[in-house]
Amino acid sequence: MSPVLRRLRLALAGLVGTLVLTVGSPSALLVPALAVRPMPGVGGQTIAETLTPPTTATCRATFHIACYQPFQMQKAYDLAPLFSRGIDGRGRTIVIVDSFGSPTIQDDLKTFDQTFGLPDPPSFQVIQPAGAVPAFPQDPFGVSDRLGWAGETTLDVEWSHVIAPAANIVLVETPTSETEGVQGFPEIVQAENFVIDHGIGDVISQSFGATEQTFPNADAVRDLRSAVVNARRHHVTMLASSGDQGAGALKSDLSCCFPFRAVIWPSSDPLVTSTGGTQLNLDDAGSRLSPDIVWNGAGGGVSAVFDRPEFQNGVRRTVGHQRGIPDISMSAAVNGR
Repeated sequence: MSPVLRRLRLALAGLVGTLVLTVGSPSALLVPALAVRPMPGVGGQTIAETLTPPTTATCRATFHIACYQPFQMQKAYDLAPLFSRGIDGRGRTIVIVDSFGSPTIQDDLKTFDQTFGLPDPPSFQVIQPAGAVPAFPQDPFGVSDRLGWAGETTLDVEWSHVIAPAANIVLVETPTSETEGVQGFPEIVQAENFVIDHGIGDVISQSFGATEQTFPNADAVRDLRSAVVNARRHHVTMLASSGDQGAGALKSDLSCCFPFRAVIWPSSDPLVTSTGGTQLNLDDAGSRLSPDIVWNGAGGGVSAVFDRPEFQNGVRRTVGHQRGIPDISMSAAVNGR
């Protein structure tokens, strides 16, 4: 997991009324995002105007970052022609895996949808197949990690719904925090195997990963591949983030970074579609002001564990004998995400 820049991406994760920005700190910083203007009410009273999300221009002027709404992202990726043909996720189920999940995700998604005029997903379920998630902690030291995962969960659920608004969503919550190395992964693998074995979803999305070098050895990574292999056997697509530390990667103590290039697993697995990050520059209508560029925080490089898969033979001059990532890239930058 990359806990710093990854959480910073929550600049507009649908948390209407606040922007959640975690800047180099494990504690969440809540920044007021929207002004509540008093309006004349009945009998001379005043009422609060319904909160509305800021425009891209407002975000640039106020926070010096570009925040984009769902309709802008849908336009940027030209999804309207697909939606008009019924290619909008209908009949499919997206499985999102996150440590702990979020205790407010049901309400968060409903607020997000109502705010941006999106339909509710046909079905939204939360399951905990690897064990019950512990109660939300009350002490400040325990809260920070849970807030980070709650924000990540919100980001994952809401924006998957934007791209595939007619898909069912299943959120899989696990009871242990995934950190660099093996911690948290046994429960994640157990939960994913449950989902696959029971035919619960068509796509599994993992927005986390651990630096290959933080595992005890390469065999420790390979020993965690059962869900990846199982997914292939059952024709379930698995995706994973390529990370947000650029060409570097976090150490076991979560400090940045190794003094050499490194990538993260499960993104580096040849059976996983590795997703990297770009930065978009859009206007308020969602039209591009300039071509997309690679986000400078996007992870990428070659694996120290896995050999080059056959489907990458065409880029052998770039990746050499090793598995290279990412495979595809979409908007992921802090500025414009």
